[in-house]
Amino acid sequence: MSDSSAHKRDSASPPQSRSPSPSPQDTLTLRALVSTKDAGVIIGRAGKNVAELREQTGVKAGVSKVIHGVHERVLTVTGPVESVAKAYTLIISQLVTSNPSSPITASPSSSSHTTVRLLISHNLMGTIIGRSGLKIKAIQDASGARMIASKDMLPQSTERIVDVQGSPEAIGLAIEEIGKCLLEDWERGMGTVLYHPGTVEERTGARRSTNGPSSSSYNGSRRSNGESTRRATSPSSQQASVAAQPAANLRTQNISIPSDMVGCIIGRSGTKITEIRRLSGSKISIAKAPHDETGERMFTIVGTPEANEKALFLLYNQLESEKERRVGREAQQQEELRV
Repeated sequence: MSDSSAHKRDSASPPQSRSPSPSPQDTLTLRALVSTKDAGVIIGRAGKNVAELREQTGVKAGVSKVIHGVHERVLTVTGPVESVAKAYTLIISQLVTSNPSSPITASPSSSSHTTVRLLISHNLMGTIIGRSGLKIKAIQDASGARMIASKDMLPQSTERIVDVQGSPEAIGLAIEEIGKCLLEDWERGMGTVLYHPGTVEERTGARRSTNGPSSSSYNGSRRSNGESTRRATSPSSQQASVAAQPAANLRTQNISIPSDMVGCIIGRSGTKITEIRRLSGSKISIAKAPHDETGERMFTIVGTPEANEKALFLLYNQLESEKERRVGREAQQQEELRV
């Protein structure tokens, strides 16, 4: 996938028509949240079900490890778009058959009407939704599935949930079209901070230090090359400037931030963004104007994988704190109105 042109599609083709099968090198990685119980069904006894799935579709598929006290796991499927869609169709059909009352599956109205919770990069949501929602409407009309995109990013990540609802076949069709959208605009997904279910300690402590950088794109082979050597660092060494780092080890990541939240990240006289730069060791620049019709502004982060991960963690911690502050303020205002 070194040739970026291999990932471009004819954007003029009507979204409701099914485009030709992607070439083998167009590999998609699509993740979904599943319950621990559903994960057991997907894997099967001694891994039988997941092995059969791989054999039938040719995809790579797996489920994240069990974490004590956490009831969600991440299903990851990698392969050509049509194979990934077929794999999800088979998985959902299997879950419906094995447990019609599963949260991932049945609605009260129909035993075959199901829901799957896809994990999608915040930066790629615009690609799926399209201008004025035209793309998501076209996908829904073509597949018969219903799609609902969450507004907020998941904790300590740059991923959001997209619920895809309908029959297993309708969901499979929708996933195929979603996958094509993700590959068409794969560059926007680079630098995605993946969501890991778990307690705050799991997400911010041991889980990050053992799994290495969480940044990834939906294009499987576009992950950071190699594993960076991790070492204990003192506060002073963490403050080292980007200029002091070997150029070959520097990474550039772009993330979009809602314009109304930029001020809370910068802080009064730039104090907060200065502190994030100092603690992470990354260079962070902020676009002066929104980059598209969403009104979001681009943050460009340059540093080592470790420094960038720290910067992203601090940025999203700041965002979460601001969201909580605003929710609390709104609740207080509503309470005052009742008095």
